[in-house]
Amino acid sequence: MVEPYIAVIISIGWIFLMVFLGLPIYATLLSAGLIGLTITEGFGFAIAQLKTMPYVHTAEFTLVVVPMFILMGHLAFSAGLSRDAYQVGRKWLSRFPAGLGLATILGCGCFAAACGSSVATAATIGRVAIPEMNELGYDKKISTGTVAAGGTLGILIPPSIILVFYGTITETSVGACLIAGILPGILSVFIFMLGLMFLAWRDPSLVPAPETYTWQERFSSLKSLGGIFILFVIVMGGLYGGVATVSETAALGAVAAFIMMVITNHGNIAVIKEKLQEALRETLFTVAMIFLVLIGSYVYSYFITLCGVPDAINHWVAGLNVAPWLIVVFFLLFLLVLGCFLDPFSILVITLPIMHPVVVGTLGYSSLWLAVIATILIEVGCITPPVGLNVYVIAGIAPDVPMEDIFAGASWFVLFQAVVVTILMIFPTIATWLPSLWLG
Repeated sequence: MVEPYIAVIISIGWIFLMVFLGLPIYATLLSAGLIGLTITEGFGFAIAQLKTMPYVHTAEFTLVVVPMFILMGHLAFSAGLSRDAYQVGRKWLSRFPAGLGLATILGCGCFAAACGSSVATAATIGRVAIPEMNELGYDKKISTGTVAAGGTLGILIPPSIILVFYGTITETSVGACLIAGILPGILSVFIFMLGLMFLAWRDPSLVPAPETYTWQERFSSLKSLGGIFILFVIVMGGLYGGVATVSETAALGAVAAFIMMVITNHGNIAVIKEKLQEALRETLFTVAMIFLVLIGSYVYSYFITLCGVPDAINHWVAGLNVAPWLIVVFFLLFLLVLGCFLDPFSILVITLPIMHPVVVGTLGYSSLWLAVIATILIEVGCITPPVGLNVYVIAGIAPDVPMEDIFAGASWFVLFQAVVVTILMIFPTIATWLPSLWLG
């Protein structure tokens, strides 16, 4: 049999090779784990793990939240909640410089509270916002970059699939993880809006003159937020108030989104059937991908744990004569680099088995704080080259805008996210205060 440390090096080389060749990440991790287990423990042992792990790690009731939140997001889009959120922001923020851009960010934040997906938020708001901003004369770098960056709020503001994923992998309370994302999500929206106003002040040619709406139009538009408000209250209110579990609130949110979809389509059976089928189909594809990634990650995580990698890194970190925060910064920069090449789920399943025991177990940082920080840095990966999932989505919506221009417009928001991370590093209670109240 091969020595454990050699097997780990072989597995890492295999992962980089498969990623370079374009193999799906779930297949990459699964094959790397099986190869590692085979050369260290034998083929029979590897097959035995493959027989049991997929069922053991996915047949958990708590994972019901994943398909329910995803379905809720698709149904919320079908109910027109993204369009409503955008129009409310437009009417209230139009008098400010870059008012329509501010409305786009606010719309992304509001829709994120009913969605949980970064790509879905960017796609749904982008279809509405980008044509409007371009028609008014916004610089196309700003219009597309704002939507791409605003979409990243979808994986921080609860319900967040990434935070659910984090809680599942690290065995941290999923409910606490979701609640931890509320205040940092609001902070991100605020910093994004301030940053966009700064860009408009710095170079007024990037944005058109402010629009004007009457106060009556502004107040009357607020009723459009009723659907998003109801969904947020059902999910977070039910969870924070202790009325229901995370799984139950997710299911209730999906039912509420379905009812809203029926109402907004005026009970038209043919339209409702078509939209429901589309939502179920998209949910099925997304959930299948997530669960396959989970299975692959658990097999690979079991292999590196068996080889003693987390323990070795823990002992090495404990012997370092440096400030703990420097070690944390190193891990965070590693997340930032991975975000340039991998999707959010892949980053978590690769890094958490090593990062979480060190940062939380050895250094004593809050797991909830790490959940928020890691999610924000994964957000940055959604708008940085060469992968930049949100940028590719926006490129499909605005094919006339070169990819490099979208990346350039979104690059400002990378700096704004750095401000958010710095604030959370200095004031970690922003992420942990609400969960501490909920946990009692």
